[in-house]
Amino acid sequence: MSTPTTALADYLDERARTVRALEAEAEVLIQQKKDQAGYAAKMRAKAELLAGLADDARSLAAALPAPLDAAAAERLEKFSGSANMSLRVGSPFFMSALLYPEDHQPGQPNDLENYAAEVRGWA
Repeated sequence: MSTPTTALADYLDERARTVRALEAEAEVLIQQKKDQAGYAAKMRAKAELLAGLADDARSLAAALPAPLDAAAAERLEKFSGSANMSLRVGSPFFMSALLYPEDHQPGQPNDLENYAAEVRGWA
């Protein structure tokens, strides 16, 4: 049985997998094919996906009990806000850094994956 919490966590997990796939495709384009334009397009797709996160998940966040509903909506807005800023700036580097704190180590979960796990823990 799906609860509002698991529905939001599942949605976030699915978006996180899509982000990882876009990043992997971008890495192949830049490292193996030296395709800067292709890399930039993948990073733009990542940023666009994240920019829509708050709107796309609005109903899932609203279904949560208070005060989790407001907290989730605020956190999703932060993800989307950073992504929208990266799109305005137009920097593939900025877009690539979305979801990764300065001290991120390869192999560690990104911020979206961490948030999905946090939401799952609310159940």
